[in-house]
Amino acid sequence: MTDPSPDQLPDRLSSDPKSPYYNADILARDVGIRFKGIEKTNVEEYCVSEGWVRVTAGAAKDRYGNPLSIKVHGPVEPYFRDKQSS
Repeated sequence: MTDPSPDQLPDRLSSDPKSPYYNADILARDVGIRFKGIEKTNVEEYCVSEGWVRVTAGAAKDRYGNPLSIKVHGPVEPYFRDKQSS
């Protein structure tokens, strides 16, 4: 896996520290996600090339106490919020 340039987001990123797609350095820069053109704040993981996001499913929890999530398909646009001047 290659590291993206400082202003480029990876194809896939997760906010779960147990995931192999977790990257604390990138998440520290305040990543924003537009899904189907709408700003989403509850995204746990995304994949641009496959076109999906994983979002929390309300207050539901699994048997281990982790929040349940749903994978939703559509166009994904990740960006750094500090670069959102346009």
